[in-house]
Amino acid sequence: MTTTTFGVDGMTCAHCVQHVTTELQAIPGVSDVAVDLVVGGSSQVTVTSEAPLPDEAVAAAVDEAGYALTPRRSLL
Repeated sequence: MTTTTFGVDGMTCAHCVQHVTTELQAIPGVSDVAVDLVVGGSSQVTVTSEAPLPDEAVAAAVDEAGYALTPRRSLL
């Protein structure tokens, strides 16, 4: 199992969390998604998967939900 944490910008409520969670769980191999919601900042999204996930797949799923990944070297 692999656990990776990503920052996601723009989430403001539980409904936002549900959209992102649903899209990430649709990626093959994902077994769990946990979100630490930070309103007005970068929420931490932890994804557990069978193998490391391509950043492009995660970015596409988050984009499909209507949000954006925080750049990895961001100061947010």
